[in-house]
Amino acid sequence: MDFLETREVVKQYAGHRALNGVSIHVPQGRIFGLLGPNGAGKTTLLRIINRITAPDSGEVFMDGRPSQPPDIYRIGYLPEERGLYRKMKAGEQAVYLARLKGLPAAEAKRRLTAWFEKFNIMPWWNRKLEELSKGMQQKVQFIVTVIHDPELLIFDEPFSGFDPVNTEQLKREIIALKNAGRTVIFSTHNMASVEEICDEIALINKSEVVLSGPVDEVRNRFKSNTFKVSILNPAVEPSPGIFTVLSEKPGSNRTLDLRIRKEQEMSNSELLNILTRNHEIFSFAEELPSMNEVFLQAVK
Repeated sequence: MDFLETREVVKQYAGHRALNGVSIHVPQGRIFGLLGPNGAGKTTLLRIINRITAPDSGEVFMDGRPSQPPDIYRIGYLPEERGLYRKMKAGEQAVYLARLKGLPAAEAKRRLTAWFEKFNIMPWWNRKLEELSKGMQQKVQFIVTVIHDPELLIFDEPFSGFDPVNTEQLKREIIALKNAGRTVIFSTHNMASVEEICDEIALINKSEVVLSGPVDEVRNRFKSNTFKVSILNPAVEPSPGIFTVLSEKPGSNRTLDLRIRKEQEMSNSELLNILTRNHEIFSFAEELPSMNEVFLQAVK
């Protein structure tokens, strides 16, 4: 079931069409990657979903019905351009923003205290935002985004400013939110993170969706029938019309590690049968392209 859907969304700015008939389907309880190069239209689409701006045509649907103004309270949005007040104290500002999202002051402080402690920033509660590192400010922004327990969470480049340790912590929190039943839209240029946490993706290029679907299915669409094979060390005889050896190098334990490409019409089982007829096989795995390779091929 789709929690959120956009149908043929168009947005035109003076002399520039930011979105041209963009339709996406975000399943409930999943992490949905919204990808694309700079200027593709991703941020414009996120602003339309958040009702910050309106489409020129097309519609946004939540739970199968047109989006309404009260739906903004069901959304937590972490924009790429951060919006904290640098002269305000971190805790004071977080409470203020939580109250804007409908939480009573006492409940806001209780929830915020738990999150500040989880992220190890409680000692900075009474410090001005400008005194915090970029990573700490980012943690405050993330907490404010999730504090009202929204059903839909939208993170635009959430790992910006984080070191690897804090990036991993944030990934775990995003996955935990999904496991708790929340729906997540995750916009990033970090393709390794997409492979790690996203269930489905849509890739926007030049204002249009050019690729969409489950991550594994998308990677399979771009596969090149290439395999990594490890065999006992005899020479590999050429197999014209069956497979091509792309590279070979000595492995451990008297093995030979190969990269081979099979003919398009041959099944994986047929290839494995041919190899086992002549060699002792130690490992056999199909080589799927990374999401980074998929991204480059799709937008080139």
